[in-house]
Amino acid sequence: MTEAPPRPELKDAFTRVLLVQGRPVLTDSEGYLRDLSDWSEDFVRALAQQEGLTLTDEHWQIIRYLREFYAEHGVQAQVRAMIKHFTERWGPERGNNHYLHELFPRGGPQKQGNRLAGLLRTKGEH
Repeated sequence: MTEAPPRPELKDAFTRVLLVQGRPVLTDSEGYLRDLSDWSEDFVRALAQQEGLTLTDEHWQIIRYLREFYAEHGVQAQVRAMIKHFTERWGPERGNNHYLHELFPRGGPQKQGNRLAGLLRTKGEH
């Protein structure tokens, strides 16, 4: 579950290798998957561990929501859509922007959440 030493044939300046259950999975320098078909719940656990994030049921609910939203709409959910959805589900105390960013402290639910959900960078993100 730790980062594997790079193999020259697999790594360029923008690629990292994350070991997921002993199998190398390629990500970019920020942890976004190079091949979206490499996503698995084991990938989520490995990346979360690397990022120092302890996953809770709430994290998993958001990750699944992000994946379902993308599958249905073909684009990543905007934070506004997440807030609306989770305010309805969890109430205003926990469904708000501040709480969602507390859950995903490394870039918020749109950046860190999308990384963990195995989705692409959002439009305009470099």
